[in-house]
Amino acid sequence: MNKFLRTKLFLLVALLTFGWAVSAAAQPPDFVSLAEQLKPAVVNIGTAKTVKPKAPMYPGRKGPGGDMFEEFFERFFRNAPQSPHKQRSLGSGFIISQDGYILTNDHVVDGADEIKVKLSDGREFTGEIRGLDPKLDLALIKIDAGEDLPVARLGDSEGIKVGEWVMAIGNPFGLEQTVTVGIVSAKGRVIGAGPYDDFIQTDASINPGNSGGPLFNVQGEVIGINTAIVAQGQGIGFAIPVNMAKQIIPQLRDEGRVTRGWLGVTVQALNKELADSFDLDTTHGALVNEVIEDSPADKAGLKRGDIIVEYDGKQVDELNDLPRLVAATPVGETVKVKVFRDGKKRTIKVEIGRLDDGEVALAADDEETGGALGITVANVTPELVERYSLEGDQGVLITRIDPEGPAAEANLRVGDLVIEADGKEVGSVKEFEELVGKMKSGKVLRLLIQRRATLLYTTVTLE
Repeated sequence: MNKFLRTKLFLLVALLTFGWAVSAAAQPPDFVSLAEQLKPAVVNIGTAKTVKPKAPMYPGRKGPGGDMFEEFFERFFRNAPQSPHKQRSLGSGFIISQDGYILTNDHVVDGADEIKVKLSDGREFTGEIRGLDPKLDLALIKIDAGEDLPVARLGDSEGIKVGEWVMAIGNPFGLEQTVTVGIVSAKGRVIGAGPYDDFIQTDASINPGNSGGPLFNVQGEVIGINTAIVAQGQGIGFAIPVNMAKQIIPQLRDEGRVTRGWLGVTVQALNKELADSFDLDTTHGALVNEVIEDSPADKAGLKRGDIIVEYDGKQVDELNDLPRLVAATPVGETVKVKVFRDGKKRTIKVEIGRLDDGEVALAADDEETGGALGITVANVTPELVERYSLEGDQGVLITRIDPEGPAAEANLRVGDLVIEADGKEVGSVKEFEELVGKMKSGKVLRLLIQRRATLLYTTVTLE
């Protein structure tokens, strides 16, 4: 074979090999085999709880028309349950150990008087709650099958990528062992479900009854626990990352509850204006707007106005990163917290604590109008504390807002207390007016305000 023919043959083989590889990569996974392999570890959960009836609104009360109104109310409440009754619901779960531990959602089993667990082969067992975590919406239950059970392998939710194939198995609308497939639509979703939101979004069909069921990757590993859907939405479901569950399963099993770390600060997100006001060139981080007295943060020296940019060696890119990182820290452990303060980064060591689950007429010279801000402020008096139901008495009170002014645009409200302006405490109307009066038009003013029980930083651009 001459050199020319050998070259052509080599190229042909290479092209065929490349084409086969591309074709194989473009093919979806073998969902038939996956479903057969994974279904035995997925269970259906039926619960029942006793619901006490509400008392009638007008029990035994006669209206002005006497018997006519009495008959009306008697007929109205005739069909209302007059004794406790059972309320039943359905959910899903998956077996995580051969001796019968099952992971599901807290909202599937919390408050249940009876829990029935049905396996894929039709056998049914009574389930016992071993641990609940309402904050993460996870629960651990146990059944005794008298033999080793098939187990769902727990994967690594950190490693998943948007666009990956996923499979959900569960009990939607009571339809047992339903299999749906889709992709990972997004990661790190915050939907307001709880303090540690970090959901995986998927378009694999998820419906009522799927709650607590597994979301698998194509390797057959659980990467999420299906938990929530969007009302009236299609193709939008949310799953708790399995790595968050793996952190708490030992505590649920051994203690029945979860103990979380506590730093002792309240924080808010940074926008560009706030970041600029602190001379910070990024909006990454969590801005401390309150340090709780005698908390770990207070004892370590963290201050209001610090911007936490790193916690225990991990970057704090978004506001919601910090609560999750702190919660996962063992109580009593000392961690390094990197903050941006006064134009410099510094590292503070904090010993993490334990999170507790339970945690009139104005005198003329007391009121001035801040023309550059479009607000009217007043010194705080006992009468104003009562009138506005104030939670504090420090600072000056906003009593009027020009709807066309910069304060209105910055979402300041009547009843807000201005505690600080550009990092300086505000003790009186006079101090506030002097501070604002020195600033030029176009200047961005950073304010710390108290709105009821919440402290917030905001910025206002002076006219």
